Amino acid sequence: MSAIARRFSSTLLVSVLAALFLSLLAGPADAASYRYWGYYTWTDGTWAFATKGPDQSAPADGAVEGWRFAITAESGAPRVPRSDGDFEAICTATDPAAGKKRVAVVLDGGLSADAPTGATPPKPRGACALVAESASGAEVLAAVATARVEKGLVCSIDGYPAQGCGEPVNTVPPTTADAKVALALPTPKQTAATKAASDSKDDGGTPWLPIAIGGVLVVAVAGAAAYRSRSGARP
Repeated sequence: MSAIARRFSSTLLVSVLAALFLSLLAGPADAASYRYWGYYTWTDGTWAFATKGPDQSAPADGAVEGWRFAITAESGAPRVPRSDGDFEAICTATDPAAGKKRVAVVLDGGLSADAPTGATPPKPRGACALVAESASGAEVLAAVATARVEKGLVCSIDGYPAQGCGEPVNTVPPTTADAKVALALPTPKQTAATKAASDSKDDGGTPWLPIAIGGVLVVAVAGAAAYRSRSGARP
């Protein structure tokens, strides 16, 4: 091989190695970002990205499932729900039932920066699913929300977003952790005893039953007196 050929081969090899090195450096920065509903489980006091799809998972009684809508980088950390998975707070208004399980669900629509153009994220809320013991994560979600599913992917929850399904976006997601938010929780049920006590009182807090009985007695006494008066006036 001539000196010119050897010099050309060396230059080409250096160029190829340099290009490969630069491509490795640029890889993470050029990684795609996607906008979608992520599926999570509350495990040991923290959120973890679910290792199975909702149709393949079977959460146990007392479990907490989480859904978060966000823009997430392909190589970045998951954008988890912004509220803790507090089973007691979410399911306190739902009584246990024989042959069924209770699963708490956290639904977090994310930030305005994550929303598609013109859309407004719904407020984060908690819901308690009372489902069959064999119910999957997908059936748990269906018990507390309306989901739009395309090709096995949950594209929207309760109509958000109205369009799209896991599409790539040019927005770079934030690298800092999101601030915690409070969940809208189910309203506690009014017990039968509380309702009966409430119905037995008028606006002033006075029981209505003694008043009603007293009124009947007054009317009866007055009627009897009038009858005797009329009877005494007869010839």
